[in-house]
Amino acid sequence: MTYCLGIITKYGLIMAADSRTNAGVDYISTYQKLFNLSLPGERVILICTSGNLSVTQGMLLMVQKDLRVPEDSNIHTLPTFYDIARYLGGKIRQIQEQDRSYLKQDGIECKCTVLLGGQIKGQPPELYMIYSQGNCIHASPQTPFMQIGETKYGKPILDRILSFDTPLDIAAKSALLSIDSTMKSNISVGPPIHLVMYEKDSFKIEYELKLDARSPYLLKIRRQWENSLKEAFDRVPDLEWNQTNQKIEIENFPDP
Repeated sequence: MTYCLGIITKYGLIMAADSRTNAGVDYISTYQKLFNLSLPGERVILICTSGNLSVTQGMLLMVQKDLRVPEDSNIHTLPTFYDIARYLGGKIRQIQEQDRSYLKQDGIECKCTVLLGGQIKGQPPELYMIYSQGNCIHASPQTPFMQIGETKYGKPILDRILSFDTPLDIAAKSALLSIDSTMKSNISVGPPIHLVMYEKDSFKIEYELKLDARSPYLLKIRRQWENSLKEAFDRVPDLEWNQTNQKIEIENFPDP
């Protein structure tokens, strides 16, 4: 399992990902899941992956091969981010068609999900989620973040903090806390954490972090966040048991 996150605001874009691919009592492995395939000065392209690792690795290798050859259509020549999203979806389907029958024989899922974010010169920043079937959806001012992988533990803080008007540094901090909250509740999500902040119309990546489990900053914000939650919880009024509006009439319930 994994947890990846994309946030888009009127100021730019945040992309973040953990690195865990497998977790068990005696076997833990990691693999990079956030990739920068930008063309500096022209277009910023960031990709996060989750799901079947062989499928996502194969997709990325095919994308990089098209850049080296180069092909007529690749992520540096396609005119819009929607075209790039559909192109990546096509690569996913191609790998799946090659391997699906063999994976199915051993009961292995070949599903994956991809986040694509960035900006092409002359166009606004965009954020897409690409499904295993190759189709895609995009973020909007009303839905400024997208998650893939183990999403449920990290969603509450995003729902409460984020909007399309959120400054990038606040969005970045909420992304990091979202991933850390997920790691706290699920062993299948783990460090190193990769975090990228892209400023609108800059067409270069200036802000990038890689935090391992013992990173002083990660430990500091985890401790402070936990203490703040406990303090907030302590300030919540105690239950007022004598304020019940109506009594439950046991006799009105049917016999079992």
